[in-house]
Order: sequence, then C-alpha cells, then structure tokens
Amino acid sequence: MLVRNITTMSGFLLMGFSDNHELQILHALLFLVTYVLGSAGNFIIITITTLDRQLQSPMYYFLKHLSLLDLSSLSVTVPQYIENSLAGSGYISYSQCMLQVFFFTDFAWGELVILTVMSYDRYVAICFPLHYEVIMCPRKCRLAVTVVWLSSGIPGTLYIATISSIRFCRPKIIHQFFCDVPQLLKLSCSNDYLGVMGVSCFLSAMAFACFVGIVLSYVHIFSTVLRMPSAEGRSKVFSTCLPHLFVVSLFLSTGSCAYLNPTSESPTALDLLLSIFYTVLPPTLNPVIYSLRNESLKGALRKLLLSEEFIGKKSFLFFC
Repeated sequence: MLVRNITTMSGFLLMGFSDNHELQILHALLFLVTYVLGSAGNFIIITITTLDRQLQSPMYYFLKHLSLLDLSSLSVTVPQYIENSLAGSGYISYSQCMLQVFFFTDFAWGELVILTVMSYDRYVAICFPLHYEVIMCPRKCRLAVTVVWLSSGIPGTLYIATISSIRFCRPKIIHQFFCDVPQLLKLSCSNDYLGVMGVSCFLSAMAFACFVGIVLSYVHIFSTVLRMPSAEGRSKVFSTCLPHLFVVSLFLSTGSCAYLNPTSESPTALDLLLSIFYTVLPPTLNPVIYSLRNESLKGALRKLLLSEEFIGKKSFLFFC
C-alpha cells in the first residue's frame, strides 16, 4: 500500500537505515548527538576566529569558511533525517528533495575547493615562508574565498537542471537517509539519467584535479619538512598533515564511488555506509583534525571562556 501510494505522490519516500521504528529512534538519537557535536565544533571555530584578533591570518580565515561550509552541509541532511525518524515517516516533498540535492552538492563542492586552497596556503607557509605575506595577502585571500563560494553554486545548478528533465517511472522510494543523486537515478526511465551522469563525470574530473593539487602541495611540504633539522618540527607537521590527507581522501573516494557507481536495481548496505563517510563524518571530524588540535585555537577558546565579559553573560543567564 505504501509503495503504491508513494508512486502517485509528487514527493519521495526516504527509507533510511531501517523500517523498524525503535531502530529509527535509536538512529535519530545517534545522528542528533553527531549533529550537536559537529555543529558545536564548527560554531566554536567560527566564533573564535571572528572575535580573536590574533587569529586573523590566512590559515584561520580559511578555517572559518571551512567551518561555515561544514556547518551548512550538516544542516542540509541530518536534521531532516532526525525529524523523519522520530515521526516514523520518511516522506519528503519534491521541492524539499531538490533543495537537498542543490545545497548538499553545493556545500560539498565548496568544501573541496576550500580544502584545496588551504593546502596551497600551507604549502606557501612552509616552503616559501619569506614570501608568505606577499603571496597570501588579504586581497588574494578574499578573492580565493569569493571564488570558493561562487563556484559552489555550479554543481547544484547543473544537477537541478539535469534532474528536472528526468521522468520517474518507478516507485519513488529512495533507499537512503537523504535525497542523494545516485539514488534518484535509480528511479528514472530508460536513459533519462545520462545527463546527470555526464554532470557527475565532469565534477569528478574537477574533484580529481583538486585532489591532485592537494597531494602535490603536501608532497612539497613533506619534502621540505624532511630537510628540517628539528625532529619535533617534523613530527608536528606530519601529525597535522597526514590526518588532513586522510579525511580528504576518505571524502573524495567514497563520494566518487557513490556518484560514479552504475545504477543498480537492488539497494545495498554499502550505499548507506558510503553516504555516512561523505556526508556526516567529514564535517564532524574537520573541527577536530583541522582546528581543535591547534594550540593557538585552544588558547583563544580558553581566553574567550575566561574573559570577564563572557563570565558576566554566563552568570546573568544562570540567574535568569
């Protein structure tokens, strides 16, 4: 009955991870905890990099925008899934689904581009320290961030333009916790999805170019660091750069597998697992890997929490 009804509706049915309501509630609570932690971490970074005058270098400027993208990306998919799971209904309207596709692909692309810019910033800082202020001047940094945000609108626009021409002939059941492009293609008629696949291939090629740029930046960084006389300095750079590469590789590899995998009739658990690795984990882990392990940021956070103004506001709220 549910499948027949959803076929006649304009929207879609998100199946999520289970059709058992008790498990849905458990999954909702797990996603809620993840969302709160990820949002808190990104919000903290945005706050302290904005308020602390000592954190106005290009590195922290880019970190702030990475956190903005991460916070936005998490907010596109996770709250909707939590609401659907708690309500026991996976229905999502066509317009809501298209908005999820648009904003998720936009923010994911923006995150990849800002990560590429950040790797170049670290490359210049470590390999050309004497020329760093000239190469990464404020005007160029603002220009780079402007390009990041403007280019982030391209993937969503391309996907919406191609998906709007798709005819959905099959039951509108999406075996995913959000409106993901690969799952939408499985509902299409005949070869309607070829345009979307063309967009996915184009964006994957661009993503691979970004990944090559990131890898080359870190290769030069590592080669420079290995020539450092200080073992402590080498260890510090390696402990920071290797987790960066791991998260970027995880984000790109899982996303590429999902978006370039040929559409299959039967859903698999791997599809759901991959979606976690390119939707929820990177925005949640980035605050820890990129920022909260940074001594300057932790010092700025302690200074903010111990400031008289903050303590006064906290005391006022407590008494209220």
